[in-house]
This record gives sequence, structure tokens and C-alpha cells, in this order.
Amino acid sequence: MQKPLAGLSRRNVFRELTAGVTLLAIAIPLNIGYAQIAGLPPTAGLYALIVPTIVYALLVSSRQLIVSPDAAAAALVASSIGGLATAGSADYSTLALAQAIICGILFVLMAVFKLGFIANFLSKPILVGFVGGLALDILVSQIAKMLGVKIDSGGEFTDKVVGLVTGLGTLNPWSALIAALSVAVLVVGQRFLRRVPWALIVLVVATVAVVLTGLVDAGVDVLGEVPAGPPTLTWPVIDWSMWLMLVPSAIALTMVTTAEGLLVSRAYGDKRDYSTRPNRDLFAFGAANIAAGASGSFAMGSSTSRTAAMDQAGSRTQLPSLVLAVGTLLLLLFGTALLADIPSPAIGAIVGVAILPLLGIGDFRMLWRADRFEFAIAAACFLVTLFIGSIAGIVVAFVLALVNLAKRAANPPIDVLAAGDSPAESLLGEAAIGTVTAPGVVVVRLAAPLFFANGSVFADAVKKAAKAEPEGSVRHVVIDMEAVTDVDVTGAESFATLVEWLEARGIELGFSRVRSDARARLTELGLLGEHRVFDTNRAAITALAGAPQTQRDS
Repeated sequence: MQKPLAGLSRRNVFRELTAGVTLLAIAIPLNIGYAQIAGLPPTAGLYALIVPTIVYALLVSSRQLIVSPDAAAAALVASSIGGLATAGSADYSTLALAQAIICGILFVLMAVFKLGFIANFLSKPILVGFVGGLALDILVSQIAKMLGVKIDSGGEFTDKVVGLVTGLGTLNPWSALIAALSVAVLVVGQRFLRRVPWALIVLVVATVAVVLTGLVDAGVDVLGEVPAGPPTLTWPVIDWSMWLMLVPSAIALTMVTTAEGLLVSRAYGDKRDYSTRPNRDLFAFGAANIAAGASGSFAMGSSTSRTAAMDQAGSRTQLPSLVLAVGTLLLLLFGTALLADIPSPAIGAIVGVAILPLLGIGDFRMLWRADRFEFAIAAACFLVTLFIGSIAGIVVAFVLALVNLAKRAANPPIDVLAAGDSPAESLLGEAAIGTVTAPGVVVVRLAAPLFFANGSVFADAVKKAAKAEPEGSVRHVVIDMEAVTDVDVTGAESFATLVEWLEARGIELGFSRVRSDARARLTELGLLGEHRVFDTNRAAITALAGAPQTQRDS
């Protein structure tokens, strides 16, 4: 079993500690902002950096993946709980704790039953559309915060847009100025000096400016008092009906985190040459979320941006996460007074710049060029998430994933490798065929399992290949089975119908290159029967065409 803090040594401990300080500077302002997105007090974001972070760092197999609430998770929390309780109320916070615990239980169950593969249904187009819709919804709220315009941040997207537009007459010029300067510093700074903690610098400078100039009296909103003290262990007490109402949103949070978290974990493991264990990572996510729900925080996910920042800083262990936890605890014990005067426009600017990449503009452009159907999937997820809600968005995402899967499975590659009197040219690059005259022989290859979605499609393709030759000239059809790994009952029935069609026209059926692992299944379903089976396509062609047989029938 991999030890905690794998990869840590005397040679890199100083670099890891330094990276931890950088992570602290990045995480604190972002988590305050994400807590506000979720409709929770700033402490909920800061508590996430202590107990849940420690639990995750000690359990996870990935040496680099950073756990934390992120913008997408925060938006999901707000959209799913907003209809059940008023944001900022005690009931709302209790529901957020319960939601995190449900997420944790789901992660643990996925780890125990090794169900991480389910997240593969969230393909890139689905994630792009789903996360992009959440990001745009967040962005509208942050723009309002940057301009000093009051809107209902827990409302529907259209209500937020209407509130922002109609409220522009109440714009606070000082808030807009702070936000504009903050955005400029963040964008320019991250472009040229990425390792500098610009978010922390923006918060410090903006806070000092607000305090020295008395801009609070001019209408600039500030964070306000943050309760001091460490997180305390708690447990949400709610009715069972409320627990059940939180399950759909918890499933959505779990699926999105699983898809993104395991992908990023594996990518950095491959990049830095160490192994990761997906099911152990799922268990770590589960333990972290349960810890979050039991210590006053909310649902935890993976942070791609912070993981990338730590990689750039040279970190290759989970030690920076432990430094982050200790630093945040010290801040809550001794430094909460420093947080009270942080201007809300600066927080809005930090969160707004952080979520801009999540809009996926470049990804949408790429999908438009590469595959219009997948672009349509992304666009549908985007619009449903934006205008109907996150839960509807994740449901549509899974439905579209199944539609996309069925569409591709129902149209597998089917190649005619040899037909009639034409030279047999292998599309598989099988040199053994070379150029062989094959009078009366048609060789067809199915490059997929034969099952309910493509059985009739394959049968129609074989019939079409036979009909393409002069009437009565085709005497043999050979099915190249090299790529057929499995056959289901529906596929077998379609195949039986094809056999009857061929026999009615006096066409003999044969098979070539049948996989050993598929032979038993084919025999069980009665597909092989008395039909001849050949080792190679060349053996089939030469034998059936009447040429000297160079290879024996198997």
C-alpha cells in the first residue's frame, strides 16, 4: 500500500513547503469567493481547507491532485439547495452539510464497488456544456458584485440577467473601479508572472485601499466579520425526506467530480511517471466529503487550476495541502480580523477571472470544427443547465451520453475486404491477402461487437455487398471476425435472419479469424454451426475461389 506523502524526501521538502505557501495564497481568497457563490458564510470555504484537506491528502493515491470546493461545485450547491432553503440561513447551511455527506457516501460506494467507470459517460462535450452553463450563471452574479449592483444571486439565470440590467442605474463607481483594476492586475499578472500569488496581492491592496480611503462609507461592500476559531465537529439533523431530496444533486456533484478528478489524477500521474489508483482516489474523495459535512463545510471536488499551479511550482507530493491546512487554521485562530474589510468587488473579480476558462469558448470552437453532433450535445447541456437548472443539466447530460453511444454503436465500421472478381484489398493492412482474384467471394469485416444496436445494420451491409455484384455471381460470403469480441442474443437473431437470406439465394457463409475468446459465445448462440472457419482471409479466399489452398481450415 502506498504510504502517505509518497515522493517526499529531504531533497524536495523545502520546495514542497514553499509550494504550500503559494497554495495558501491562492486558496484562501478563492474559497471565500466560492463559499459566497454557494450561498454560505466565508468560514465554510475556509473550513474546507482544514480537516477535509488533511483527510484527503493522507488517503489519496495521487501525489498532486488538490481537493477543494470549486466554482462548478459551488454553483451546483447553490442551485440545488436554493429551492429548499434561503441562502445564508441556518437551514441552508445544514442542507449543505448533509449534501456533502451524501456525496461522501456515494464516493465510498463507488470505490467499494469499483464503479469509477460510470464517470466515463461524462464525455468532454458533456462536461464542456454542463460546466460552461454553470460558469456563465456564476459570472453574472460576480459581475453584479463587481459593479455593486444588488441582485438575487440564488435566482434563475434569466432573473439574474434582468436584475443586473435593470440595476445598472444603481452601479457604484468605486466598486466598478476596484473591480476593473483587480481584473487588470489578475489578467496581466497571470499572463507574464504566473507563479506570483496575484489573487492574494489584489485582496491585500484592495483591502488596504478601502480602509485608508473610507470607501465603505461610499457604498463599497466588504466581506464583514468572519467568526474566529477552528472548525467544530457537527452532524446535520434533518428529516429523511430532506435527505432524499438532496440525493439527485449529490449524484450530480459526485459524477462531475469523479469525471474531472480521475482524469486529472491520471494525467498528472502519467506526466510525472507515478501510478495512481482510481478506486482509492474515489475513497479519498468520499472521506474528504464526509469530513467536510461533519466540520461545517460543503461538497468537495478536485481543483484543476490549483493542481496545475502546484505542478508549475515544482510540487510532487501532497505536503502543500498539509501546509495549506495548517496555514488556514492559524488564520482562523489569529487573523480573521484581517478578512473583515476585504471588498466584495475584489472577491468578485478574483472569482470571475478564475471561472472564465470554465466557459469553454475554445472547447466549443474546437467541437464545432471537429464534430457538429458533439457540438450539439455540448450546446444542449449548456442551455439546459443555464435555463432549467443543474440537476436537469446532469440528467440531460447522461441521456445525451447514451444517445451518442447508441449512435456510434449503431454505425460501426463495416469494410468489404474482397468482392466478386475484384482484387482483394485489406483495409486492415493484412499483408497475407496481398492481391488475390476472388471470383464469387465477398469478404466483409465488422469492426465492433455484434449486439442489439448494430445487428440489423450489419446484416443490411452484408446484403448490400452481395447485391452489388452481378446477380448469381456471389457464391460465398466470409465474415472477418477478428474485431468481433462479443455477440448478444439480439445480434445473434439478426445474424440468423441474414443466414436465411443468404441460403435462400444459394450463398454459402463462412468465417475467418474468429477470436478464441469469442468462439465459445458464437458456438453457444449457434452462429458457427456447420459453416467453415478459416485462419485468415487469404485462406478463405483461395479455398472458396477454387485456387490452391495455402492455409488449412481451422
